[in-house]
Amino acid sequence: MAGGRNRTITRFILLGFYEFPKLTIVLFSVFLWTYLLTVSWNMGLITLIRMDSHLHTPKYFFLRNLSFLDICCVSTIGFRMLSDFFKKHKFISFMGCTIQYFFLSILALTECCLLAAMAYDWYAAIHNPLLYTAILSPTLCLKMLAGSWISGLFGLFTQLCALLQLHFCGPNVINHFFCDLPQLMTLSFSDTYFLQVIRSVFTSFFGLTSVLVIMIPYGYIFATNMKITSAEGRSKAFNTCASHLTALTLFFGSGICVYMYPKSGDSLSQNKLVSVLYTVIIPMLNPLIYSLRNREIKGALNRWKKRMVSYNY
Repeated sequence: MAGGRNRTITRFILLGFYEFPKLTIVLFSVFLWTYLLTVSWNMGLITLIRMDSHLHTPKYFFLRNLSFLDICCVSTIGFRMLSDFFKKHKFISFMGCTIQYFFLSILALTECCLLAAMAYDWYAAIHNPLLYTAILSPTLCLKMLAGSWISGLFGLFTQLCALLQLHFCGPNVINHFFCDLPQLMTLSFSDTYFLQVIRSVFTSFFGLTSVLVIMIPYGYIFATNMKITSAEGRSKAFNTCASHLTALTLFFGSGICVYMYPKSGDSLSQNKLVSVLYTVIIPMLNPLIYSLRNREIKGALNRWKKRMVSYNY
């Protein structure tokens, strides 16, 4: 026996995107460029917010932390996924698999809570614009951020304790490009009923609760937008909200689909493709969606360009 607790499996094989052997180079190039764009765009946004004093507000405090989470999320699986494209034997140890799941899960759960906090920030900015900075004080923002991390850590800790009790004595092939709970449960020799219940409870709590919390301020935003007399102003406001809601729908929809979908061979292949949304695509799109049409971000970029021009001269 190896690994303790009657566990004979000490490493797993990640199949990755084995379904597309002829597209290895293409997929590698796409994911590499996606990873580089994700890191560069999010790092650029973090740096811009950090450097420009006009962006030192609660809204951009949360946006900066969202960018940090996205960089960590895509990096957690990015290096491993890219290197596996050209490996003949894609082995990962049980401990490495557990560590990868640990970081990816805590980042995803924390992001759920942070998105809910950002929704409250939007609500406060629209409902009480004159008292916005007083309501969302720096202390409260730090508490909300800490609460997001603590909630994510608590949700992960409960699942991780149950995961470490599983025994792996049979197949060790994971039909995925990273170690995820649904795939590990299908390989376990143990009874996974308790873990399935825990997964459903926390998926419902973090996913559905966050969605409800987010929809309340957006409902208020839509109601406020309907009162705008200018058709152009109403259209611009709705376009902004629509882009944000699209990102939120993709993130929460793909996550709920993966973690609440019945397990089967076909569904595992489908979940792998859906997982690309919240682990690769969404982190790349977030900085564009939340800042592309933002006047304050554009103003900060213009100020940065002027400083660079004056510095060169």
